[in-house]
Amino acid sequence: MKKTILIVILLVFVAAGFFGLRFYNKYYGNNVEKEGYVLIPHKAGFKQILDSIAPYLKDSESFETVAKDKGLNTSFKAGRYHIQSGKGNTDLVNMIKAGNQTANSFRIGDFGDMYQMIGKVTKKTELDSLHFVNDLDGIAQEKGYKNVEDLKKYFFIDTYNFFWTVSPREFFAKFEDQYHDFWTAERKNKEQQSGLTREQIYALASIVYKESGGKKDEMKTIAGLYLNRYRKGMKLQSDPTVIYAINKQTNFKEPIKRVLYKHLSTPSPYNTYANAGIPPGPICVVDKNSVDAVLEAENNNYIFMCADPARFGYHKFTASAEEHAVNAKAYQNWLNSKNIK
Repeated sequence: MKKTILIVILLVFVAAGFFGLRFYNKYYGNNVEKEGYVLIPHKAGFKQILDSIAPYLKDSESFETVAKDKGLNTSFKAGRYHIQSGKGNTDLVNMIKAGNQTANSFRIGDFGDMYQMIGKVTKKTELDSLHFVNDLDGIAQEKGYKNVEDLKKYFFIDTYNFFWTVSPREFFAKFEDQYHDFWTAERKNKEQQSGLTREQIYALASIVYKESGGKKDEMKTIAGLYLNRYRKGMKLQSDPTVIYAINKQTNFKEPIKRVLYKHLSTPSPYNTYANAGIPPGPICVVDKNSVDAVLEAENNNYIFMCADPARFGYHKFTASAEEHAVNAKAYQNWLNSKNIK
């Protein structure tokens, strides 16, 4: 009799262990076959969620059972979710229900216009570029501007993190906060001492950035040179402004490797060969260093600059027209030797 009772008890423990292990594996055991990212839109249905996550799972049926048990079929948060090795069904379901998505990194570069930037950025967001443009146009108009292009000064070159579900307003708010943080009392004081408007500062900063190629060590020298030209009433004659004028006409589809004489008369308010003064706005998104370079421009007597073929990416500076002619001729010869047209 006792032997029978012991056998029954043993069988109960075995059964409990068996079903307990099945329960644990179903709810908490590793069910990830491979790692990856799943995108779940706001308007997704339960089947779409299942279909999206299934390629990463060992057992998609067990996931569906747990998901229904925990109410994922009726409640979820849209987002970009990282499916990590070692995670069980409960972890995955809870992650999606709570909206614990993984941010994407965005590189804001020296985009010529905001439409270029938006086109790149929205490849990593749920919304399309048209939606972003329309909403940012609305924000610009609320601020008294014409369109999204007038918001260029709020952005700085850098790498940022955003969620896939970021809205245009959330996106812009991050940069607007950064813009206001950048313009400290000290910088505002330098702005006032410069005698330039903020729009002029950003326009010059964009020229400085393009002329320097983003190299910080020449920025203040270049800024001093262009301020000398501006204050003497000379045309700035910056090649990047001509390139920008041409790019705007072609929607940035025809890259210009070399500015030729025929390009200098391109009709555009941004063309500083055709127009005196500072352009009406920046020719690209700038970095913080280039703005600071304008605010802290080097006090020099330079009027001319020319690319230095002996130091790629750097320039020769001079106040002498004769010396500049020699420098320019050397650079032209170098371009011809490299067959750059």
